[in-house]
Formats: sequence, structure tokens, C-alpha cells
Amino acid sequence: MRKALVTGITGQDGSYLAEFLLEKGYQVVGMVRRTSTTNFDRIKHIQDKLILTQGDLLDQVSLVDTMREYQPDEIYNLAAQSFVPTSWKQPVLTGEFTALGVTRMLEAMRMVAPEARFYQASSSEMFGKVRRVPQNEDTPFYPRSPYGVAKVYGHWITVNYRESYDLFACSGILFNHESPRRGLEFVTRKVTRGAARIKLGLAQELAMGNLEAQRDWGFAGDYVRAMWLMLQQEQPGDYVVATGKTHSVRQLLEVAFRLVDLDYQEHVRVDHQFIRPADVDRLVGDASKAREKLGWKPEVGFEKLVEMMVNADLALLKGSP
Repeated sequence: MRKALVTGITGQDGSYLAEFLLEKGYQVVGMVRRTSTTNFDRIKHIQDKLILTQGDLLDQVSLVDTMREYQPDEIYNLAAQSFVPTSWKQPVLTGEFTALGVTRMLEAMRMVAPEARFYQASSSEMFGKVRRVPQNEDTPFYPRSPYGVAKVYGHWITVNYRESYDLFACSGILFNHESPRRGLEFVTRKVTRGAARIKLGLAQELAMGNLEAQRDWGFAGDYVRAMWLMLQQEQPGDYVVATGKTHSVRQLLEVAFRLVDLDYQEHVRVDHQFIRPADVDRLVGDASKAREKLGWKPEVGFEKLVEMMVNADLALLKGSP
């Protein structure tokens, strides 16, 4: 039985990846931070099939001890401070988790599990002020937030450890990927939950930021499959994972509100407190390499994704499981 160590297992991606790996017959070890209110909601349906252990990206010793105890075959580093607006309010902490945390993981792997295969969760936010459209593995980075800067560091330190220590270390440059398990603070979930709340009479309006921002949105369940495929290759490498199609926040609003028979223009107002100090441009990925080398392609389209999220929020707000 192969063994996988997943950091950030209680998050959106971690929960979908844990499900996927269990279906593949893996023993899954999830690393969680010790807090007084740890939220296991996303993994409670599979929690009895997982091994959960305490560890922290800020604590090198805990990472070494975890890898020494479990000797994983595959390591998926999904833990990070991953919310872009928070990175402006807590830039140093974001750097500690999202940048230096990757170095601590790689160093622990190099010391005690050098034969393991490592996946680093890179991000389309690294492209920021884009140099070309669409973006692929060769597009220069120009991050526009402390989060994006930290992810660039994490990406390049992964490349450096791969080349310097001959580790099997990959980076997945994932474009925006969403699901009903997305955190409430993210724009897609804010929109789908907002539409559901207004439909059910729990709210009258929804305050939004930049409606013209464009993103390449896919389904998280599709994207964790690409993570696994990267670690099954003969040689390590970096891959863009994206749908190749872009939509604006305004289009997201149109689809979500239409699904509940509402006109978003009657309920949405722009609030400048939600506009970033520096926003990214048109993010749209070219996943040709992933398609050709991994045999990967997304299965859930944009409108199906939004429908899935709106229906889940309606059910949640009505009290359904």
C-alpha cells in the first residue's frame, strides 16, 4: 500500500485529494495544525479512513518527525495562507507559511525521505501582471500581491531542490479551482452563497469588488487528479493546470443569479473596500503540456461548476446535509 502525506488536508483541495487517493488504495496521512477550533467539516465523511497527525509549516522539527514516522511515498504540500486579500493584511505571516514553509517541507524531505515524490501547490497568481495571454510554463512571473510573491518563492525553491539534490519534486501551477467546499471568503463562494441567501430571503443585496476581473475557473475535483498524475511520471516537472477559458466576475454573477431566477443587477453593489490594492490582469492558462504529457483534461465546465455550488449553498442554507 502506497502512503501519501498531505498538508492542508482540511482545505478544499486537501479533502478532494484525500478522497481521490483513498479510492486509489493509498494510506493517507493528513498533517493538521493544532488549534482550539480545528475544522474537519470537509473530511468528516472520510475521517475514519485517514491518519491525522499534528504538524506545522512554521515548525521544522514537526515536519522532520512526521516524515520520519510515516516515511511517505508521496508528499503533497497544499497548506498555505491562501487568501489573497489576507496576504495584504498579514504579508509577513503569508511569507512564513506560503514561501518559507515550502523550504521547510523540502528540507525535511531531503533529510529523512529523499526517495519520496513531492508536489508543490503553485498558483496562477504568480503571473499577476501577465506578460502574455494565455499563460504557460514558460510565461515570466510578475506577482501582484504578497501571496503571489510568496508562491513564486515556493515555486522556485522547489525547482532548486529538484535540480540541486535530485529530488522528485513537481510544481502544479493551478489556475483558480472552485467547488462547494470553497471557503466563504473566496469570490466564487461569496457569489453562490450570496445568490442563495437572497433567493431564500435571508439577504437583500451583495457587496462586491471589481466585477471586470477575469479568471480561469475550474473544478477542484478535476485539479487534484492532475496533482496525482504529476507524481506518476518518469521525470519530475512543472505543469500549468487550467481550463483555458476565462470568465469575469460579472459573468459569474449573471450565471449564479440566473440559476435562482434573479437579476444580479437588482441586488449587487460595488464596494471599494473589496477592491485589491493591485489586481491581476487576465489570467487564462494554457494546459497543453498537462494534456499531452499527463493525459489530463478538465471534465466540469464553468456553468456546471456554478450550478453545483449554488445548489449546494441552497441546500446548506435550508439545513439539508
